[in-house]
Amino acid sequence: MTPVIAVANQKGGVGKTTTAINLAAGLALLGKRVLLVDLDPQANSSISFIEASQIGLSIYDLLTDSSVSVGDCVLPTSVVGLSVLPSRISLAKVEAKLIGEFDAPFRLKDRIDPVRHTYDFVIVDTPPTLGLITVNALVASSHLIIPIQSSYFALEGTEDLLETVEKVKQRPNPNLQVLGVVITLHDKRTTLARDIYRQICGVFGDKVFDTVISKSVRLEESPAYKEPIFTFAPSSTGATEYAKLCQEVIARV
Repeated sequence: MTPVIAVANQKGGVGKTTTAINLAAGLALLGKRVLLVDLDPQANSSISFIEASQIGLSIYDLLTDSSVSVGDCVLPTSVVGLSVLPSRISLAKVEAKLIGEFDAPFRLKDRIDPVRHTYDFVIVDTPPTLGLITVNALVASSHLIIPIQSSYFALEGTEDLLETVEKVKQRPNPNLQVLGVVITLHDKRTTLARDIYRQICGVFGDKVFDTVISKSVRLEESPAYKEPIFTFAPSSTGATEYAKLCQEVIARV
């Protein structure tokens, strides 16, 4: 089965979307067919590749209207092999729309399963919450990547995420597994960052990816130009590190 990889952490500002967009683009540049699913109402993954004006039907329509298919929503990007299932701010209303529906946690899984085989990888970007949207991502996914910022409050909230993962594994998705933890926004020059790195490794052990993503202005700039780091700044540290992360993800999957 095609791996569906959710990139999730309920803590905001940890490089989650940066990881999702560059992992998706990096895999596509390696010749893989990749679908990037934007499950965040802020739609940052979507507008990192396409103009907001291009978005017609979105993930909100897919989750709430049974007559809408993935093919109706998916848009191509400038990266060969990479398509985006875009989001809009209307997704913020989806929890109220689905509340009380018996199949609410399964909506994303039910919608993407019929087209899953047409891709080599499906990457799911999630919002910084543990609500119904994120639960949909975990139920639909085979693997989970947890980005953790190299900062003092790095592990804050991680326990809640892992508790949610265990609950999902107990019932709706027993096959879900944590593929790995990626340390982001790392500044190896500081003693604090090195201490936090050791602390994260102490908690997660061999689940921590060897690749560490450094703090980078280029990584912050690239989405504004509708490009992944690989084409925006191909010789940058960020491009090198995300290329290594892609290789690790392929090896672990």
